[in-house]
Amino acid sequence: MKNNRFKLILIAVVALVSVWSIWPTYRDYALTQKLKSFRSAEDSLKFAIDNREAIEQAKDKSLKLGLDLRGGMHLVMEVDILDLIEQKAWNKDATFTRVIESVKKEAADQSNANVVELVAAGFKKENIKLSRYFYDMRDSDQDIVNKLNGEAKDALVRAKEIIRNRIDQYGVAEPVIQTQGSQRLVIELSGVTDEARVRRLLMGTAKLEFKLVKDSETLLRAIQRISSAPLVASASTAPAAPSDSSMATAPVAAMPAPQAAGSGVKRLSDVIGMMPNGLVFAPEYARDQVTAVLSRPDVVALLPQDTQLLLAAKPEQTAKGEKYFPIYLVQKTPELTGGVITEAKATFSAQENQPEVAMSMNDEGTSKWARITGANIGKQIAIVLDNAVYSAPVVQSRIPSGNSVINGIGSLDEAKDLEIILKAGALPAPVRILEERTVGPSLGADYIRAGLFSLIWGFTAVAIFMIVYYNKAGIAADLALVLNILVVISVLAGFSAALTLPGIAGIVLTMGMAVDANVLIYERVREELSEGKSLRMAIDAGYNRAFSSILDSHVTTLAAAFLLYIYGVGPIQGFAVTLMIGTGASLFTAIVVTRVLFDLLMDSRFMNEKSFG
Repeated sequence: MKNNRFKLILIAVVALVSVWSIWPTYRDYALTQKLKSFRSAEDSLKFAIDNREAIEQAKDKSLKLGLDLRGGMHLVMEVDILDLIEQKAWNKDATFTRVIESVKKEAADQSNANVVELVAAGFKKENIKLSRYFYDMRDSDQDIVNKLNGEAKDALVRAKEIIRNRIDQYGVAEPVIQTQGSQRLVIELSGVTDEARVRRLLMGTAKLEFKLVKDSETLLRAIQRISSAPLVASASTAPAAPSDSSMATAPVAAMPAPQAAGSGVKRLSDVIGMMPNGLVFAPEYARDQVTAVLSRPDVVALLPQDTQLLLAAKPEQTAKGEKYFPIYLVQKTPELTGGVITEAKATFSAQENQPEVAMSMNDEGTSKWARITGANIGKQIAIVLDNAVYSAPVVQSRIPSGNSVINGIGSLDEAKDLEIILKAGALPAPVRILEERTVGPSLGADYIRAGLFSLIWGFTAVAIFMIVYYNKAGIAADLALVLNILVVISVLAGFSAALTLPGIAGIVLTMGMAVDANVLIYERVREELSEGKSLRMAIDAGYNRAFSSILDSHVTTLAAAFLLYIYGVGPIQGFAVTLMIGTGASLFTAIVVTRVLFDLLMDSRFMNEKSFG
């Protein structure tokens, strides 16, 4: 009886913990239904505001649903290994640029080709050793190829971890992120509704740099030198050049006012202009074209040494609503990079109440920042993120604290995303989306309904069979089966694991396994009763003799499910998780729960020799 008392306490604890773990899921469902029940949007909003904390807590702790049930995004992304190779090169010249451009075209035609091998072959055709541009002059071509392959492999691993960190901070439950080949990542995000925001979050390389801004005279001379660069005319419509006095162009040298889109623009000077204060700008309609021109090798070659032209991340707006992007001439070599950032926090500025991101630096960064700001008082320092100037404040005094701010941010959500990107770190190379699929929530609702029906019908069929075939003993098996399902769902909810459609299939399979263990025991008990043993002795012998078979079957199932989880992908892993949890719960309910139930039922004289059919 003492042993049964301990088992009863254990069963009660398991049941209570399971109910406690599942309660937030029920609470989330109840609150959601309550919100839908209001006829007016005002009443629904008032209820949401009054119960905001309860709603958020329930949603945070409730059972998460996978991509197939809840809807979301499926992405295939590719890491730009060629860009990484360009970053690793030194002593670049026109020959290097020509070979890389040729490799880019070749890589576009051969999507599965090894980019490093293509680069090596490209330089071999030119009869140029790789050591001219990479690593040490004493390295052989094969040594450099091996090193670059190692860098490419490491870049994929780092990109995977950085993207995972960004997604975790964004708040997506149980994201699936897997490598595919040597350059690709497969990403599944359930419950995502703002696809555009997720794309920006995943694709931003977060290359943060602090660069000195050249004076307006140097900027003007640089613009004049490249003003004749050809520009492909845009067929789209857009507003003309700014007409109010604050954005009027100055009649300086070869700098005419920008023309409207679709008016036959041919050169860079046709779309860029200059304000009276010396600020050069590009209209919104020509932003992409101007950016492309400013990054062309022939245009870069005309600029002063170690400089580059960059556009602002956010446009300025005139009184008439026309948008124009300022252009900055900055020093190409950064004074400081984002590697020194230790903390980033989205907040609002004290003066203008605009979104911004406040940053803190480590000891090395603090020391360098103090030196940089002290040496450049009265000059502008551009804060550049992914080759876009977010702000270019004038240094008023030396900053010894290592603190800085990124402003010029459009919204608080954008500031929060920027905070996430800076915290997670910079990607080793740009990534691009090759494939994107969106699963709608309505399709997920159909799957949930089908899954619930399969669970209900499966449970009903098993429960009826056990009662019909094993009489009163079947009731004990059915009660244990209820606890088994409860444990599986509670573990998924408690550990924030996502329930998927294959996961529901795993639960259905678990129900069959759970009663299978009971079938083994019951058949053993029947054999013992046929030999004339008493009910208690038959039950003891049945459990003892069936235990080894039950343990063997459950251990082998656990091993198979574990291998499925380790080597499987996506839906297969969801199936494996529920199967492992269900198998463990089945072993507990078959050996412990049903045995205690039998003892209690026998003590109450509810069961006798005829209770096993």
